[in-house]
Amino acid sequence: MIIDEVRRVLSMAIEAYRDQPRVAHFLRGQMNRLDSPLRVAIAGRVKAGKSTLLNALVGDSLAPTDAGECTRVVTWYQNGPSPRVVMEPVSGDPVSLPVVRRSGALSISLGGVAASRLVVDWPSQSLRTMTLIDTPGIASVSSENSLRTTRFLTPDDDTPTEADAVIYLMKHLHASDGEFLSAFRDQGVARATAINTVAVLSRADEIGGGRADAMISARAIASRYRTEPALHGLCQNVVAVAGLLAHTGRTLTQAEFSLLAGLADGPRDALESSLLSADRFSSGSSERAALLGRFGVFGIRLSVSLIRQGVRSQAALAAELVARSGLEDLQRVLSVQFGERRDLLKARSALLALDQVLRGGGGGRLAGEVERILAATHEFAELRLLSALRSGVVSLPRALASEAEQLLGLGGVAPAARLGLAPSCSDVEVRRAAFASLRRWQAHAENPMFGRRSADACRVLVRTCEGLLV
Repeated sequence: MIIDEVRRVLSMAIEAYRDQPRVAHFLRGQMNRLDSPLRVAIAGRVKAGKSTLLNALVGDSLAPTDAGECTRVVTWYQNGPSPRVVMEPVSGDPVSLPVVRRSGALSISLGGVAASRLVVDWPSQSLRTMTLIDTPGIASVSSENSLRTTRFLTPDDDTPTEADAVIYLMKHLHASDGEFLSAFRDQGVARATAINTVAVLSRADEIGGGRADAMISARAIASRYRTEPALHGLCQNVVAVAGLLAHTGRTLTQAEFSLLAGLADGPRDALESSLLSADRFSSGSSERAALLGRFGVFGIRLSVSLIRQGVRSQAALAAELVARSGLEDLQRVLSVQFGERRDLLKARSALLALDQVLRGGGGGRLAGEVERILAATHEFAELRLLSALRSGVVSLPRALASEAEQLLGLGGVAPAARLGLAPSCSDVEVRRAAFASLRRWQAHAENPMFGRRSADACRVLVRTCEGLLV
């Protein structure tokens, strides 16, 4: 397995650099990283909804969503046996902070200390397979806040980022979004630009002023963005998510359901008139103001409509809100594109880190081992080809390109998913489809009309089909 191969070469490197404690410590950290959950950073412009989406993914109110001091620090959220918050100052030893919750949300105070990062341990099923990293907004009024994210995800000293993958949030496609995604490229071995990045059209419920069809419009925009030249080569997928709706659905209380039920029982015209503006709806009512902060205009309209249609319990409404928020679509994408490639992405991160160490010289044999792993591991060849196809470096006819991307695992790495078959299909059906695909790509590889790059791409796909048959 690729993880075992990388672990072996890391062990060799730790032994080779035992006389250089700092390097050996760095490499041991990479070894430990192989056994830890996948590290996924959440990035985006200011007010893109990063913390809200993180809370929705975790299913708890952990990340602060206001413009406080904690939102200006890179914060790690990882699974732990008990709640714990540790601040790592710019200078000095780590400091444990009190775990305080106010109004159901985690409240963290840095006490005016300049922190390099925060680490939050929290018992969570969602964090067992994925450590989430909340980053300050880019294009912030404060250039220092933006620089913290840039330094973390795109270090300027060729050091590989600590994140294995990125969820990038945007309200719409802005020039700075493309610039940031272009910068998030590894310059070392195993480079695969688009493969470890998913873009999210966040705050999707606000499209069109929170109209009833906001999510339909948002999904249509996300679908168009998937083929947008400015994004196609920079991220693997684009998903529309109403983060606020998803977070509220996962943390909905009985008291909130009762308030919404009361609104649903009232006059329709009066409610619609009050929802024309946030100020009008919440005027003179702290309960309504709190409801608006939790649901937004779209969420209130949707919730009231669902209750009127027969949703009669807090649990049923919560499930409907989550289902309509797009969160489940994002979770499926993360499961397929990050979760199923977990070992490969982590191995890739470790090789990038080792490659950086070896650039300092003195690692001739180790460099050969790294090259051997890269040459012998077909999964890396698949990642490079998938990235090249999406960025336009390698060109195939449109129909063939779509088939190639699917075969390379764009929609999932299971054999049935690669071959476009139903998950329940039999082994015989998989083998038959794999053999037919093998014959097609063998013929394409010999097509005299294809250039060298296209022919080489077809040969990689031939190897993929052979692997599926095995």
